[in-house]
Amino acid sequence: MTESMTPLDIEIRRRIDAAGPMPVGQYMALCLADPQHGYYVTRDPLGARGDFTTAPEVSQMFGELIGLWVVAVWHQMGKPENVRIVELGPGRGTMMKDALRAAKVMPGFLDAAVLHLVEINPVLQAIQEQTLAGSHVPQFWHKTLNEVPRGPAIVVANEFFDALPIDQAIKMTDGWHRRTIGIGDDGNLKYVIDEAPLPRFETTLPAALHAAEDGEIFEWRSDTETMDLGRRLARDPGAALIVDYGHSESSTGDTLQAVRDHVFADPLAAAGEADLTAHVDFEAMSRTLEAMGTQVYGPLAQAAFLSRLGIDSRAAKLKSAGSREQAHQIDSAMARLTGFGRTGMGSLFKVIACTNPSLPVPPAFES
Repeated sequence: MTESMTPLDIEIRRRIDAAGPMPVGQYMALCLADPQHGYYVTRDPLGARGDFTTAPEVSQMFGELIGLWVVAVWHQMGKPENVRIVELGPGRGTMMKDALRAAKVMPGFLDAAVLHLVEINPVLQAIQEQTLAGSHVPQFWHKTLNEVPRGPAIVVANEFFDALPIDQAIKMTDGWHRRTIGIGDDGNLKYVIDEAPLPRFETTLPAALHAAEDGEIFEWRSDTETMDLGRRLARDPGAALIVDYGHSESSTGDTLQAVRDHVFADPLAAAGEADLTAHVDFEAMSRTLEAMGTQVYGPLAQAAFLSRLGIDSRAAKLKSAGSREQAHQIDSAMARLTGFGRTGMGSLFKVIACTNPSLPVPPAFES
C-alpha cells in the first residue's frame, strides 16, 4: 500500500501513529498548505488542465464587474490618492487583470491604485506576475493580509475562505463529539469520533442548532482571517467584497469535499493531490465581521449581485461585437455564472460586503 501513497499520505499516517487520530482541520491544513507537499503550494490547480475552474476563468465579465464595483467604492471613499487594492488568493491573476481593465473608466483610479496580492503558492505567484505585467500598477505580494501596509484599502476575495480548514463535531446522545481522522484496519484513513464529548460545545452554537438530532455534523472555521479583515476595515477607511459558495444561515451538514481533475474525489485519499474545500458559513462570518466593528451587507446570491452590477447589458454588448461562436460562449458563461442548476453558480455562490462604518452602502447592496 505504501507504494501507492503520496508523500503526504505517509507523513499523515506517521503523525496519527505517534499522536492518535487527527482533527479534520489539521488534516485539511496539511493537505492544502504543507510547505513541501501541500496542494496549494506545489501547482497551478486552475482551468482545464487543473482540477477546478473559478468564475474569473469562466468569463471576463466577472472580473470586469468586480472592477467596476471597486472603482465605485473608491469614489465613495473620497478617491484617496493611495489606495491598496488587495486580493486574497488571486489565482492566476485573471480577475484582477479584467478588473483593472474595466477600472480604466474611472479617471485617476489607476494612478492611485497599488496592488497587494496575498498568495502562498510560488507557482501561482509567478503566473500572476506574468498576467499583470502590463497593468502599469505597482504590485506587491504577501503571505498574509496582516503584511499589507495600513491605509485605505479595498479587499476582494473570490473562493478564498472555502479553502480555509474546517473542524467538525457530530451530535451524539451525550453531546457533541469532535470528528477526527484515524487509520482503519485496512490501512486506509477513516473518520473517527472522539469518545469524550466536547465540554459546553452546545453553548457556542446558534440557538437554531440546539435541537440538532443525533448524527448531525456541525462545521466551523477559525475566525483568525475574518477577524484580521474586520479589524483592518474597522480601523482604516475601506471595504471588502467576499464571493464564495456556502450557506446564508448557520446549519448542520458535512460539506467537506475533494475535487481532482474536475470531478469529486475521496477527501481522505491521495493527500496533497486534490483540492479540499468546505462551504462558507456566511452567518458566522458576518457575526465576526460585525463584532470587529465593520458594517456588513448581504449575503446576496451571486446571480442577483452580478445582475445588479449589469452583467446582462455587458453580455449583450460583448455578443453584439463578436461572432456567433463567441455569442454562444458568452451564453454558456452566463448560464454558469448566474444559473441555478447543478452546474450553475447563481444560487450556491453568495456575496457579502463589509465596510468601515463611515462609508455608505456599497454598490449592488442598496436594497
